[in-house]
Amino acid sequence: MPVTKPQSLKQTTAFEENDVLASICRDSFFEFVCEFWEVIEDRPMAHNWHIPYICNELQIVAERVFLGLPKLYDLIINVPPGSTKTIICSIMFGAWIWTRKPSARIIAASHDNSAALKPARKSRTIIMSEKYMNTFPEIHIPYDSVAVGLFRNTLKGIRASIGSGGNITGDHSDFIVVDDLLNPKGARSEAEILEGNLYITETLWSRKTNKAVTPTIYIHQRLSENDTTGMLLKLSKDNPQYKIKHLCFPAMLSEGGRECVHPAECIKYYKDGKLDPVRLSDVVINEAKVQGEYVFKGQYMQNPIPPGGVMFHVERISIDIPPTKWKKKVRFWDKAGTKDGGAYTVGVLMGEDMKRQFWILDVIRGQWDSAQREQVIKQIAYLDGKGILIGIEQEPGSGGKESAENTVRNLAGFSVFVMRPTGDKAQRADPFGVQVNSGNVFLAKAEWNSIYIDELRTFSLLNSKYKDQVDASSGAFNKITGGGTLEIGVFKLYD
Repeated sequence: MPVTKPQSLKQTTAFEENDVLASICRDSFFEFVCEFWEVIEDRPMAHNWHIPYICNELQIVAERVFLGLPKLYDLIINVPPGSTKTIICSIMFGAWIWTRKPSARIIAASHDNSAALKPARKSRTIIMSEKYMNTFPEIHIPYDSVAVGLFRNTLKGIRASIGSGGNITGDHSDFIVVDDLLNPKGARSEAEILEGNLYITETLWSRKTNKAVTPTIYIHQRLSENDTTGMLLKLSKDNPQYKIKHLCFPAMLSEGGRECVHPAECIKYYKDGKLDPVRLSDVVINEAKVQGEYVFKGQYMQNPIPPGGVMFHVERISIDIPPTKWKKKVRFWDKAGTKDGGAYTVGVLMGEDMKRQFWILDVIRGQWDSAQREQVIKQIAYLDGKGILIGIEQEPGSGGKESAENTVRNLAGFSVFVMRPTGDKAQRADPFGVQVNSGNVFLAKAEWNSIYIDELRTFSLLNSKYKDQVDASSGAFNKITGGGTLEIGVFKLYD
């Protein structure tokens, strides 16, 4: 009988270590995250209570799929930016699922293809790493199926990545993971919100292997009362048969954050009133506040400003006598095209004084037809003087471009700049709102003060009746401070 040479002690130990590691990681998603963190991250993992908590909740959902049991609920996770949500939910979770159910089919969705492919690439990196292959040798991605957007393993497991609105054909899923279906940095219009919500209910929900078993997991920051979280919570409230488990962890317990914590028992884990004193330090929180009320309340506090909510704290605006020296002055026009059509044409004259304080020096407001409007704009330009820079907002489309060009020609001899707005009205107003709420905005005493203040007081994203003075103020402020819009050009035509 031939004698077989025994494995070396080192080889035997290596095999045993891999078996032990595989057993630990299969049993605990959190341990898997800790163990494979180094595969995709150069920085050490900063531990905080919310990480094992979220990992445990994801594992509870997944265990029922592994057993083929009906889901108890879909899962919503609301956490601030920088809370490791994407690493846990969109990168690590799928790689771990395959260690327990190699044949699992996963759909991972985000607000666009680029956002969907980035975590897919890192998840694939983990699965194809030497450490993963040594620990879970049964999981193998063949070389003819390594595309980032759609890759498979040899045991029939699939991961498909898709941007919002993208077409999903053929495959159904055992897990659907939705990470930021609305772009937190993009426009927050009602049309975009509705489109994202319909994509979930009309497209993603139809791509389930078993509608009774396949869970959908949503991870994002709040952007609006009617965003994905708001829509799903309302759907669950109106339809008791549709169950949702809501994990909501605002950055802080103060400023209304305590009321947003779900489950409420998690309040006890907050340290010094913060979700994570390392990731969400005072420096990070203060920088978030500078970004504006909508960003901070929604993305960080998970408490988006509702329709009619307060964006401008007008009680912090002072009415005073303006100084005589200025760094800059700008007259910005927000034009309405129809006489008595509801919207107003508004021209706001704003100045920045030598102390970096911002003054609303004059507001012209009226409902005129296009000919009257152009006459008023030119008259006000002569009254302001040729030293004042004049801004015009260009509305989308060829009509908006033509209207802006007509105004530029009408103002021959004056310095005129044209801006095309980016983002929605509330987003553009946020930087100006920060200064108002910091007590750094002043009004020159005049008859228009009360109407101006009333519009700021009632301004909201959705249902303010008038927004024209806010739009004109935002345009002037963004020009003075150099941000917030796309400047098409500065013109000075001769008479």
